[in-house]
Amino acid sequence: MLLAALWALLAAGCGAGGEPEATGTAPKRPAPDRSRPTPTKSAAPALPGMPPLLDPHDVYAADRPGRLLPRVKDYPSRVYVPNTGSNTVSVIDPKTYKVIETIPVGVQPQHVVPSWDLKTLWVNNNRGHDLTPIDPATGKAGRTVDVHDPYNLYFTPNGKYAIVMASMDRQLVFRDAHSMAVRKTVPVSCAGVNHADFSADGRYFIVSCEFSSELLKVDTEKMEVIGQQKLPFDGAMPQDVKLSPDGRTWYVADMMAHGVWVLDGDRFTEPRLLPTGKGCHGLYVSRDSRTMYISNRGEGSISLLDFATGKLTGKWHISGGGSPDMGGVSADGKVLWLSGRYHGEVYALDTRSGRTLAKIPVGEGPHGLAVYPQPGRYSLGHTGIFR
Repeated sequence: MLLAALWALLAAGCGAGGEPEATGTAPKRPAPDRSRPTPTKSAAPALPGMPPLLDPHDVYAADRPGRLLPRVKDYPSRVYVPNTGSNTVSVIDPKTYKVIETIPVGVQPQHVVPSWDLKTLWVNNNRGHDLTPIDPATGKAGRTVDVHDPYNLYFTPNGKYAIVMASMDRQLVFRDAHSMAVRKTVPVSCAGVNHADFSADGRYFIVSCEFSSELLKVDTEKMEVIGQQKLPFDGAMPQDVKLSPDGRTWYVADMMAHGVWVLDGDRFTEPRLLPTGKGCHGLYVSRDSRTMYISNRGEGSISLLDFATGKLTGKWHISGGGSPDMGGVSADGKVLWLSGRYHGEVYALDTRSGRTLAKIPVGEGPHGLAVYPQPGRYSLGHTGIFR
């Protein structure tokens, strides 16, 4: 009974290195943050094998509009939507806002995750205990790969390992980024590991633990937990994790505290809460690195945070209501795509005005959709964290 209850909570919650080629002109920097003191930065060198940042002041400098690598520029533009209750992936043509294909996958697909080398989309079939690869060049699914409890999937910044967020197993499982063979299993004492992001130097990553109201700090190279803390809110349920463009500040969405936690990741300090809206859930960065889009699943809204000031600047409401969850930004930066977790639909919103452009019916329980292809040199996982 306890296991069944935990599975129900899970469904209801969030829910080889080398330098990749680069194209285009040098990106513009985001406005520097002058309103807060600069936290102490680590003097350690970057993770071995990690491609150097294009701009030391902006970890998202490679993500400018239309900055697609040659290897992905000819991929058809699509939105891949995993439907957790239907065991399918809906494929949307973003030009027509129509579902053009429905792909059968494994049991309870949670997220569609771009691989580090950008060549594969991995569908995380959580309760099916496997991954379904999709070729983004053709949109066709390949042979499944056995991987136990793949709630979410990340990649180390040097492309060496895939990291499976094995939520129910209470493990972080480091696997070969290509073969998915297990290299190291790291048991954790928290419950519900689910989302993460990496520091600017790639030396550590911070993980949210949904069911025990905790955060972990993990040494990337040593593959060891080096920090753990309880969030200062009774019943906290942390979700998505995102690093600020300048690498100084970390944000963690919390669907029960109804806001984002703000902390210094280097020192792993106790965070402060910035209220955003009911059911705060997903975090996405604009193509100019100036704004973070924050989905509030419980009230059908998206909050806007200005990175330069750390303050909220506005809120968009989905026309007719909805339950915005996970998603991504279009390659040109003009559309924010989010799954409607409780409404069996996907939302497209204009990033200039916040206007709802479309509400597209899909399967049951749409979750971690991936917009693909996107700008960036490599993927750190989830629905697409590109650097």
